[in-house]
Amino acid sequence: MQNRIAKILFSTRLTSVLFIVFAVAMAVGTILDRNMDTSPTPYTRNLIYNAWWFEAIMVFFIINFVGNIFRFRLLRKEKWATLILHLAFILIILGAGITRYFGFEGMIAIREGETESGFLSQKTYITAYIDGDYMIDGVPQRLPVEAEVDFSGRMENSFNYTAQYNNTPVEFELTEYFLGAEEDVVPDDAGESYLKIVEARGSGPHNHFLKQGTVENIHNLLVALDKPTDGAVNITTTENGLMIQSPFEGEYLTMATMQQGQLVKDSIQPLVLRSRYVIGDMQLVFPKPVVKGTFDIVKKASFLKQDENAVVLNVSANGETKEVKLLGSQWSNNRFKQVKVGGLDIALKYGSKVLELPFEVKLNDFIAEKYPGTENNYSSYESKVTVIDKEQGDFDFHIYMNNILDHRGYRFFQADFDKDLKGTILSVNHDFWGTWVTYVGYFLLYFGMMAILFANHTRFRDLQNGLEKIKKKKTKMLTIAFLSLSVFGFAQDQEHTENDGHGHQSNTVTEKQRPSKAQIDSILKVNVAPEAHAKKFGRLVIQDLDGRMMPIDTYASELVRKLTKHEGYEGLSSDQVFLSILESPMLWYNVPIIYLAPKKADSIRGIIGLDKDQKYAALLDFFDDNFQYKLDSYLEEASAVKSQTGVQKEFIETNQRINLLSNAIEGRSLKIFPVPDDENNTWISPFEYKNDGYNQKIKDSTYGSFIGSGFDWYLYTVNEAKKTGDFTKSEKLLEAFKTSQRKVGTSVMLSEDKINAEILYNQYDVFKKLFSWYMYAGTLLFILLIWQIFKSSNKWLAKSVTIFKFIILGLFVIHTLGLIARWYISGHAPWSDAYESMIYVAWATMFFGLAFGRKSDLTLASTAFVTAMILMIAHWNWMDPAIANLQPVLNSYWLMIHVAVIVASYGPFTLGMILGIVSLVLMLLTNKDNKSKMDLNIKELTIINEMALTVGLVMLTIGNFLGGQWANESWGRYWGWDPKETWALISIMLYAFVIHMRLVPGLRGRWFFNLMSIITFGSILMTYFGVNFYLSGLHSYASGDQIVSFKFIGIALVGVAILGVFSYRKYAKYYKDSLIIVSLFFLYFKLSIILN
Repeated sequence: MQNRIAKILFSTRLTSVLFIVFAVAMAVGTILDRNMDTSPTPYTRNLIYNAWWFEAIMVFFIINFVGNIFRFRLLRKEKWATLILHLAFILIILGAGITRYFGFEGMIAIREGETESGFLSQKTYITAYIDGDYMIDGVPQRLPVEAEVDFSGRMENSFNYTAQYNNTPVEFELTEYFLGAEEDVVPDDAGESYLKIVEARGSGPHNHFLKQGTVENIHNLLVALDKPTDGAVNITTTENGLMIQSPFEGEYLTMATMQQGQLVKDSIQPLVLRSRYVIGDMQLVFPKPVVKGTFDIVKKASFLKQDENAVVLNVSANGETKEVKLLGSQWSNNRFKQVKVGGLDIALKYGSKVLELPFEVKLNDFIAEKYPGTENNYSSYESKVTVIDKEQGDFDFHIYMNNILDHRGYRFFQADFDKDLKGTILSVNHDFWGTWVTYVGYFLLYFGMMAILFANHTRFRDLQNGLEKIKKKKTKMLTIAFLSLSVFGFAQDQEHTENDGHGHQSNTVTEKQRPSKAQIDSILKVNVAPEAHAKKFGRLVIQDLDGRMMPIDTYASELVRKLTKHEGYEGLSSDQVFLSILESPMLWYNVPIIYLAPKKADSIRGIIGLDKDQKYAALLDFFDDNFQYKLDSYLEEASAVKSQTGVQKEFIETNQRINLLSNAIEGRSLKIFPVPDDENNTWISPFEYKNDGYNQKIKDSTYGSFIGSGFDWYLYTVNEAKKTGDFTKSEKLLEAFKTSQRKVGTSVMLSEDKINAEILYNQYDVFKKLFSWYMYAGTLLFILLIWQIFKSSNKWLAKSVTIFKFIILGLFVIHTLGLIARWYISGHAPWSDAYESMIYVAWATMFFGLAFGRKSDLTLASTAFVTAMILMIAHWNWMDPAIANLQPVLNSYWLMIHVAVIVASYGPFTLGMILGIVSLVLMLLTNKDNKSKMDLNIKELTIINEMALTVGLVMLTIGNFLGGQWANESWGRYWGWDPKETWALISIMLYAFVIHMRLVPGLRGRWFFNLMSIITFGSILMTYFGVNFYLSGLHSYASGDQIVSFKFIGIALVGVAILGVFSYRKYAKYYKDSLIIVSLFFLYFKLSIILN
């Protein structure tokens, strides 16, 4: 029996099961905490992380590892590497156990100038002191009770604890726990009268209850209620309400009306409830009048900060039970609540307990650095403290991000700060033995892993790999010293002389004498491969980091565009640039190719030492003389916060560009070699083959050698061919690469037709060009049509109008073919991301413009113009035109149904908006001579406008509820008040109103209808852009990114108002509309400003 148990406990099967169960348990824990502020939460701690079965898994791990040491005789010297690994895991688990049961942590809050030695525990407790008549040697005995609890508002909590006081059982039982509670006075005629005062300080609001007929000291400010006291703020009750008399000057602000008032010294004034009084450095709010009642724990209003919770206990002793309500939470340390039960005096409290340090910490100064132009976004903050230790002496220390105070086993981290910037909040951790045992385990783990690396394979292979890594590390360290010098080491056929203009004044090139951009560019152009060969190189297929297969032409184009915000570099094509990076990687450390945004990247320019007017930086600029990355600390700080500032986002975006260029220089991104028989169809680069273990995974030594050295040989032939002009050998190698791609990676290899299609798509870049073509054609047609209104009999004008109509039709055909090509290349409908949806909205707008423009040339011209505007927005820098793999949730036929319909609906709404503007402009241009012609055109446009809005409303409504069906299929619910679906519903309501205005007396009329078609379009902009880029939700592309300033929105609203006012004056004069519309317009415009 013992042998059978041992076989089970020491088996590798149990090891596998433990790994899987352990991983699944942690995965479930993270899933359960989704949408929570932190993880783990009390919910997952109770269910998983602190559960007995979770700890049992780790105990079984130790048993299994120890058993395997003897079962597999790992104590032999031949097995020393495996033994070290087993010991490492055992120590790591033991370290975790020590931390769990013996380590502790908490938070300490210190105000400037104050000294603290106690801190609040991270764990929460129910603490009780039981006093009775039990004595020893005449001394009354107190029984302390302390029980760790971790209640959650998401589960049924249970707590039962029995203590023995002089053989008398005292029971504590939890009956209720609820989130968001506070202590307040509950009306009770048998109670006493209290005035509630809310004190606002840097650490948050605090409630005070001033009993009638008493005076209270609130942080050195005396406040009295119906007890006149010299030097105090006296509050008295009168028949007319509460009155206040202050010995100090002050002011108040009524929150509901934002009305301000003065508190005059020594004068009796009415006390304004629900107003914030500022007296000296104190801020006091009196939320309600004097209430007669008793204290109780009540549910806090939902709109208030839910910072404390309520625990309701039944306390029983000697046959008596009483209910006790306690207020507390993590990081709270409230006063004890006294209760007498069964002849025993019991003091109770719930929350963190106070732990004492063996020394004191004094906060001398707290410093918070803000980003330029911001109020609440902090770039860094630090605490200047003095440690006062009677045993080991005092010393000063600065605590800030990544600089912790470590003293006598206690470690202090900068965690938070008071909102008034006069106090700090430090995280405290004490886990000396747990930390060191775990660290030893980590050390053994690292050492064991290295040992296994050497022991598992041939020693020669392992030593070769190790030497390559050491060589690469040394190369990096020597890069700075010789990098600039190496720029001039590239092969050039010409001879250098003292007077050749190349500046040979010194034999040493220092950091300050780095080559200029002109010198670098001249070297590039001498050494770059011809464009004709670069195009052939661009036809190779590559796998990007997201797994998308594409021609190198596409990858190079995206790389250069992301680095420079342009399609090429100094006349070189993107293919030439990428090939040059692979040929001459050291040179590209010096090439200023990394784009830095104007103004937003000024902080980065200051860090790396560039002038503020310098638009591009070289990769070398981001590293110091020791090749340390200059942005490291700033990136850690930016990544540590949930909501990043614009400057922090710029740090992250710049870092992404740096990583792109770095990967290209190292050759990591050149994933052109398929891995044979790989279940994930992985393609690798020569760099990965040499450094990431693929040289051992790929069994075919011939193919492995081809991966390891084939591309190096290709680069050599390219370099030789540049001297002779004969690229035959290079082209043969390119064909060999393609052959291996077709043979080994056939399952994901692109067909020649797709390669040709994608390269042509990149070459013509039709959507970017269509912007200007639509703009020119639409603008010229519009001018001709306006001219035609005054010169209707001119035959030349009529022919010109017809020609431009056919031009616009031709552009729409090109637009359609571009969408079809993108669909063919990507393999999915071209409306799956922000860029694609924009070019699709432009197509839908033009489609409906052509459909409605058959009878209205002005409609066609206006639509072409607005289509150009949409395409222009699509090509702004914040939209990425790259074709990407489809997200799993979008890989559904619903993408073609729901998204196609709802996004296409934006086309008619956009058309309605531009027709509304044109109609108002025509009204503005009306005079006695052209009234009849203008009236005809305005009627025509208004009718088409209403038709367009009707089509749009139908499509939007259908599309929105189709989205509900998609959600029901995908997430099991059809409506969740996601911002996207909610704003779509808002748009449906608004456009339904616009279309039905004709049925409302006083709202009829072409002027008001056209005006409303412009204003209501704001809801479509919010549905599309606002939700995607400003709000959070399932449909957010970049929540928090501000793509349009509020100043721009304000200018647009003012522009619409001016157009509306001046067009109405003409409309009222020549078309006799009711003046009531004017007042309604101004009312609606005012409301729209408020809503926006």
